[in-house]
Amino acid sequence: MKVAVMGYGTVGSGVVEVIEHHSDIIPKRTGGKTLEISHILDLRDFPNDPHRDLFTKDFNDILNDEETKIVAETMGGINPAFDFTMKLLKAGKSVVTSNKELVAQRGLELLQAAEESGANYLFEASVGGGIPIIRPLCQCLAANYIEGIAGILNGTTNFILTMMIEQGMSFDEALKIAQEKGYAEKDPTADVEGHDACRKVCILASLAFGKHVYPNQVETEGITNISLEDVSYIENAGGVIKLLGQIKYISDDEIAAFVSPAVVYNGSQLASVKDVFNSILVRGDAVGDVCFYGPGAGKLPTASAVVADIIDCAKHTDRKKIFGWGPGSEDYVVDYKERIEMPFYVRAKASPSEINSRFADVKFLSRKGQPSDEVAFITDIMTENKLNEKLDGINVINTIKVTNY
Repeated sequence: MKVAVMGYGTVGSGVVEVIEHHSDIIPKRTGGKTLEISHILDLRDFPNDPHRDLFTKDFNDILNDEETKIVAETMGGINPAFDFTMKLLKAGKSVVTSNKELVAQRGLELLQAAEESGANYLFEASVGGGIPIIRPLCQCLAANYIEGIAGILNGTTNFILTMMIEQGMSFDEALKIAQEKGYAEKDPTADVEGHDACRKVCILASLAFGKHVYPNQVETEGITNISLEDVSYIENAGGVIKLLGQIKYISDDEIAAFVSPAVVYNGSQLASVKDVFNSILVRGDAVGDVCFYGPGAGKLPTASAVVADIIDCAKHTDRKKIFGWGPGSEDYVVDYKERIEMPFYVRAKASPSEINSRFADVKFLSRKGQPSDEVAFITDIMTENKLNEKLDGINVINTIKVTNY
């Protein structure tokens, strides 16, 4: 069976490598069908690449090739990836992708096009790189009411926080090392401000609860305000700081979804996830908590997930997989600040007596070198709006959500 690849960057070249290096085992998992690369679409030239005869700059070479039934889209971004994918699906070709931005923004339209044509649109690699999560969420956990999901969904920020926690580095120092190692881009905004994790939250929420969630519905906060002082206080509380994407079920018509730094206590499976690794915890009513862990990015781990989807498409050429979600709405994702209760970590310029006069039950924290006019504490359970009311007039340095995962 012929397969085309659109985009020959890190992931796309990995897809070609995995297909070729695993040619002996793939037929055992497709019912005897072999996979053969037919075209590689990229605007760049690769004159010394062993696959140079397969390269094309013309998308129509793929679209009009009747023998190419499956296409891997590893281009990234919205355009031209959306236009190309839509045309392929309408032509009855199945498409698999690692493009989280495209799935989060336009996934509903592409799934509908696949449904109409009888093709498949699969995107296991769009969340968690090589970690199996999309298929387990849709199939293995299908008997559960999903109560919530919490995930470390970005390896760059997890690496930075690990360096701050374990090596005592400042945010700027840790970011520089992440860039030197190739974990962070020259412009790290999408990672450190939480946008990358937000897109993955949208995909997970859409799958878990059946309605499309868009990135502009998910309030997102990054890690740029996290300091070593916060790290030290939270260590005193018996926890660590992680950038978490969180999704909470409220009703069939309402969910909460947000991305932010969070205090994770050391007993949680998420607390031990270090460096560039990702982990996603799913809470089901029947199964309880299940945790998926592994490399969240990288050439071969991500290509592994893309090729797994290609194999799935090869097995389902004559039938459509039941997969996807329906339309969402503007009020589907609620304002979590007024609806979701949780404890909070607070650091402020204030006295303990001033804090005690405003909060019924707090746990004060300490750190080495703590200034006499600085307090840090964990509150009892309340909404973020209620917290802000209680802190009105106080010189707050930072607040961080405390998770119950």
